[in-house]
Amino acid sequence: MSISDELIIVLKLAASFLLGGFIGYDREKYKRDAGIRTYAAVCIGSTLFTAIAEHLGEATAGGRVIAGIVAGIGFLGAGVIYKSNDTHTTTGLTTAATIWCTAAVGVAVGLDLFLIAIFGALALYILLVLERQKWYIRWKKKMTNNKGGLEDAD
Repeated sequence: MSISDELIIVLKLAASFLLGGFIGYDREKYKRDAGIRTYAAVCIGSTLFTAIAEHLGEATAGGRVIAGIVAGIGFLGAGVIYKSNDTHTTTGLTTAATIWCTAAVGVAVGLDLFLIAIFGALALYILLVLERQKWYIRWKKKMTNNKGGLEDAD
């Protein structure tokens, strides 16, 4: 691998650091289980594995590495999910799901799909801030009170 190839990967890592950190910012701000460091690390790691696999010279290496990332991050996410038998509540689902999606953003950067990565990061950030939007809170309350928005057909 030439130094110019390595510099390109370094630039990809910088991009995934920014995108992952951006996604994790909201989680950090509201003191959730995972924050800037976790999201940035997941994004950087996914980018690094993907970019290196692309340089292995083997046609199927990239696909195998991406499959490993999907499974590995799924395992990481499973560790964040907690179900309380006392309160019958589950926590960590959003964190697990967005960590998994952040890995996909990192893969997109690793594959030079920058517009897709940027849009994915923006979409994830919007999903994370949604829970504090007044219109969403009202809509969710209405949906919950109406049992999913469907009225009884008595």
